[in-house]
Amino acid sequence: MVDYDPHRWWSYFHYVKGSMVREIVARVMACVVWSAAVVFMHERFHAMDIPGTVHTLAGMSLSLLLVFRTNSSYDRFWEGRKLWGGIVNETRNLARGAGIFLRESPELYSALLRWTAAFPFAAAASLRGGANLGPLSRELPADAVAQVMGSQHVPFAVARRMSAVLDAARREGRFNEYVQMQLDQNVQLLVDYLGGCERIRKTPIPFAYVMHLRRALLVYCYTLPFALVRDFGWMTVLATFIVAYVFFGIEEIGVEIEDPFGTDDNDLPLDQICSTIHGNLSALMPVEAVPSSGSSAA
Repeated sequence: MVDYDPHRWWSYFHYVKGSMVREIVARVMACVVWSAAVVFMHERFHAMDIPGTVHTLAGMSLSLLLVFRTNSSYDRFWEGRKLWGGIVNETRNLARGAGIFLRESPELYSALLRWTAAFPFAAAASLRGGANLGPLSRELPADAVAQVMGSQHVPFAVARRMSAVLDAARREGRFNEYVQMQLDQNVQLLVDYLGGCERIRKTPIPFAYVMHLRRALLVYCYTLPFALVRDFGWMTVLATFIVAYVFFGIEEIGVEIEDPFGTDDNDLPLDQICSTIHGNLSALMPVEAVPSSGSSAA
């Protein structure tokens, strides 16, 4: 994600990073070249103009389609951010609640903290089509890491390890079944939030809507010079450039934020969120715990 100050205008006016310019420049320039060819043919050989009424009406409908497309994508982006906000909160709640009952068992508490910190790294990697525990792969027991990484769903395997630590603490008499159930509710919510993210990632905008919008965009932009050439002359090239830049840019913004869990410039900063969680939980690590103490509880 690009960090910026929303109160500053001209400082970012020349930015290319995150502005969709690189993604749409080929499409826009193709429209510009085509419009120049239309004007040339109109001026030198034969009249190429058509009435602009159809484009006026189609432009209104196309604008509504683009607004709906962008709003739908932003809803997915914002829902993804809320789900990851829930992951942040539940990791803190689990660490806070378990710390009260496990203060006399630093080995179990440190194991729980490490597996809890590993969950967001595993979740982010899974949403990006990979498998990774981040820096926790060096802090957790090697055999446990190997088993988790070899599982079919790595974040789910991490969640099972977290529940196993809580069960080990209950069997040691650190708390009763009711407290275990309450603490495990945080683990359940982590899995629920990840499921919500997977729902967003695996349910794209319907194909028919996307293709219809793109076909309409191409037809509109490539026929626009014919509607403008009689009144605008060579200024048709500039007008076509502006319209194509605006329309293609809006559509590309919707494409980029439709799946907010990737690594594009405008996607959610999952790596930063994971590092924040890791830092928060590392600050709670018992000083009595040794780095490999999680093996018995895991």
